[in-house]
Amino acid sequence: MSHAVAIGSARLINETGLHARPSVKLTQLAKAFHGHVELAVSPDGPWINAKSPVKVMSFQAEMGVSLYFRATGDGASDAVAAMVALVERNFDEGTL
Repeated sequence: MSHAVAIGSARLINETGLHARPSVKLTQLAKAFHGHVELAVSPDGPWINAKSPVKVMSFQAEMGVSLYFRATGDGASDAVAAMVALVERNFDEGTL
Protein backbone atom coordinates (compact mmCIF):
# COMPACT_ATOMS: atom_id res chain seq x y z
CA MET A 1 0.00 0.00 0.00
CA SER A 2 1.21 3.46 -0.87
CA HIS A 3 1.69 6.14 1.79
CA ALA A 4 0.75 8.90 -0.64
CA VAL A 5 -1.24 11.78 0.82
CA ALA A 6 -3.39 14.18 -1.21
CA ILE A 7 -5.29 17.25 -0.01
CA GLY A 8 -7.78 19.46 -1.82
CA SER A 9 -10.73 21.74 -1.17
CA ALA A 10 -13.88 23.09 -2.77
CA ARG A 11 -16.45 25.67 -1.72
CA LEU A 12 -19.89 24.28 -0.86
CA ILE A 13 -22.37 25.99 -3.20
CA ASN A 14 -25.45 23.91 -2.40
CA GLU A 15 -28.08 26.27 -0.95
CA THR A 16 -29.08 23.80 1.76
CA GLY A 17 -25.50 22.82 2.59
CA LEU A 18 -24.35 19.27 3.03
CA HIS A 19 -27.80 17.76 3.56
CA ALA A 20 -28.83 14.10 3.20
CA ARG A 21 -28.70 13.62 -0.60
CA PRO A 22 -25.27 15.25 -1.12
CA SER A 23 -23.95 13.42 1.95
CA VAL A 24 -24.95 10.08 0.46
CA LYS A 25 -23.38 10.95 -2.90
CA LEU A 26 -20.20 12.04 -1.18
CA THR A 27 -19.89 8.87 0.93
CA GLN A 28 -20.68 6.61 -2.04
CA LEU A 29 -17.92 8.28 -4.03
CA ALA A 30 -15.45 8.04 -1.14
CA LYS A 31 -16.19 4.32 -0.80
CA ALA A 32 -15.21 3.83 -4.46
CA PHE A 33 -11.58 4.44 -3.48
CA HIS A 34 -9.31 1.98 -1.71
CA GLY A 35 -7.47 4.39 0.57
CA HIS A 36 -8.63 6.39 3.56
CA VAL A 37 -10.69 9.50 2.63
CA GLU A 38 -11.41 12.24 5.15
CA LEU A 39 -13.41 15.47 5.25
CA ALA A 40 -13.06 18.70 7.27
CA VAL A 41 -14.15 22.36 7.18
CA SER A 42 -10.65 23.54 8.11
CA PRO A 43 -7.30 22.46 6.69
CA ASP A 44 -6.29 21.72 10.30
CA GLY A 45 -9.33 19.47 10.97
CA PRO A 46 -10.91 17.97 12.85
CA TRP A 47 -11.14 15.32 10.15
CA ILE A 48 -13.98 12.82 9.80
CA ASN A 49 -14.21 9.59 7.81
CA ALA A 50 -15.78 10.55 4.44
CA LYS A 51 -16.88 6.93 3.96
CA SER A 52 -19.21 7.07 6.99
CA PRO A 53 -22.74 8.21 6.03
CA VAL A 54 -23.63 8.91 9.67
CA LYS A 55 -20.56 11.08 10.26
CA VAL A 56 -20.94 12.99 7.00
CA MET A 57 -24.68 13.63 7.54
CA SER A 58 -24.02 14.90 11.05
CA PHE A 59 -21.25 17.18 9.74
CA GLN A 60 -23.74 20.01 9.11
CA ALA A 61 -21.64 22.07 6.70
CA GLU A 62 -23.51 25.12 5.42
CA MET A 63 -23.44 26.86 2.04
CA GLY A 64 -20.29 28.91 1.51
CA VAL A 65 -18.06 26.73 3.69
CA SER A 66 -14.94 25.26 2.14
CA LEU A 67 -14.82 21.50 2.36
CA TYR A 68 -11.35 20.03 2.69
CA PHE A 69 -10.54 16.51 1.56
CA ARG A 70 -7.56 14.41 2.57
CA ALA A 71 -6.83 10.97 1.22
CA THR A 72 -4.05 8.50 1.89
CA GLY A 73 -3.01 5.31 0.17
CA ASP A 74 -3.31 4.05 -3.36
CA GLY A 75 -5.32 6.41 -5.54
CA ALA A 76 -5.16 9.28 -3.02
CA SER A 77 -4.82 11.97 -5.71
CA ASP A 78 -7.67 10.50 -7.75
CA ALA A 79 -9.90 10.32 -4.66
CA VAL A 80 -9.34 13.96 -3.73
CA ALA A 81 -9.80 15.11 -7.34
CA ALA A 82 -13.09 13.20 -7.59
CA MET A 83 -14.39 14.55 -4.27
CA VAL A 84 -13.52 18.14 -5.20
CA ALA A 85 -15.14 17.72 -8.63
CA LEU A 86 -18.35 16.38 -7.05
CA VAL A 87 -18.64 19.42 -4.78
CA GLU A 88 -17.81 21.79 -7.64
CA ARG A 89 -20.59 20.13 -9.71
CA ASN A 90 -23.00 20.83 -6.83
CA PHE A 91 -23.39 17.08 -6.27
CA ASP A 92 -25.01 16.84 -9.73
CA GLU A 93 -28.13 18.52 -8.33
CA GLY A 94 -28.88 20.84 -11.22
CA THR A 95 -27.40 24.03 -12.53
CA LEU A 96 -25.22 26.41 -10.54
